[in-house]
Amino acid sequence: MTAAGRPPLRIVLADDERMVRTALRVILEAEPDLEVVGEAASGSEAVPLVRSLAPDVVLMDVRMPEIDGIRATEQIIAGMAEPPRIVVVTTFENDAYVYDALRAGAAGFLLKRADPDELIGAVRLVARGDCLLFPAAVRSLAASHAPGATGRAAAWVARLTDREADVLRLMATGLSNHEISERLGVGPQTVKSHVAGVLSKTGSRDRTQAVIAAYEGGFMKKG
Repeated sequence: MTAAGRPPLRIVLADDERMVRTALRVILEAEPDLEVVGEAASGSEAVPLVRSLAPDVVLMDVRMPEIDGIRATEQIIAGMAEPPRIVVVTTFENDAYVYDALRAGAAGFLLKRADPDELIGAVRLVARGDCLLFPAAVRSLAASHAPGATGRAAAWVARLTDREADVLRLMATGLSNHEISERLGVGPQTVKSHVAGVLSKTGSRDRTQAVIAAYEGGFMKKG
């Protein structure tokens, strides 16, 4: 238990480099509220391990042997009623693998050169339900890799209320619910309700998927 009486966040590391996994474990387990419960050296190892351990967060390398991080992410999300939050870890932010992983259901991505504070903050951020996105990078990825993006607004765009549109636009800039609440001058529960409306109308599982839909559906070009 942590000092606040809550169990630590349980994390699985999936990376084919042992040194990377060891470095991540050392950084994460120095925090009392974080615990590494398992490690995998490939996507094929990661999928059954995650299903058996049911961690809160998975740090998933995108380029691994046998099954890469994209396919592993897809299989984990499809095979679990309550899948963990998955953060893909990459060397290059403008990588088609990253975009595909986000489309597959990852909650966000983190660069391997991130410093320890960024890593720790990322794990805590996604564990509480927020997405870990870098707006400029996502915009660039969408422009380069969005399949079939035509620039025309998707049908769901017209169904958004004005406030839902405001919330989605701010979500796409990387703001959390709390930050959106402060920016719009409304209560957190009101923001949460608008986010739920956005997820429903975009057909998205979570905030990250809604942001991807915003770029692929032409919404951000309207903004």
